[in-house]
Amino acid sequence: RKGETVIKKLTAYLYYRLLNKLSPIHIPADVGDFRLLSRRAVEALKQLPERTRYMKGLFSWIGFSQKELLYDRESRAAGSTQWKYRSLLRLSLDGLTSFSTTPLKLASYMGFIAAGGSFLYGLWVVIKTLFLGEAVRGYPTMMVVILFLGGIQLITIGILGEYLGRMFMESKQRPLYLLKNPKPSEHHVQREKIKNRAFHQ
Repeated sequence: RKGETVIKKLTAYLYYRLLNKLSPIHIPADVGDFRLLSRRAVEALKQLPERTRYMKGLFSWIGFSQKELLYDRESRAAGSTQWKYRSLLRLSLDGLTSFSTTPLKLASYMGFIAAGGSFLYGLWVVIKTLFLGEAVRGYPTMMVVILFLGGIQLITIGILGEYLGRMFMESKQRPLYLLKNPKPSEHHVQREKIKNRAFHQ
């Protein structure tokens, strides 16, 4: 919108690009919240039982064709926005966590990398102690034990993160797929029969 600050425009620009990098579905960037939906799209959205609803993502998740209409957003004529930076930050976190488990996966990968580095460093401490001796008595043993336990903990946290991500997606109970041309309901078929019979009469 005209009149918005450079910081607001820049953060919005970066957020949508980051969201599309992390999310498996494409969410249109730099678009408004207003939509004109077909009845088919509305019925598809009604099948999603989740309560934390990031609507821009849900509009894309149902997978139906979309068309953007470009227009110039004029400056606010009256009043002030209710979306403070704290609210926008909360909304952005909802978007990132609702449509991506990538942050959990990144934590898992970092855990495995850190654990691998810890094991390698522990091995280096052991080899160094065997060939060069102990610089400080008890230091090699203590470091190896600490690094080993820390590596095991990081790997365990990474595995828990993977399971947590799967449980998170399952808890949404979204349908596996949506039909583009669903079979007419029994009520709809019966109504069409009545209309046809009335027409023939």
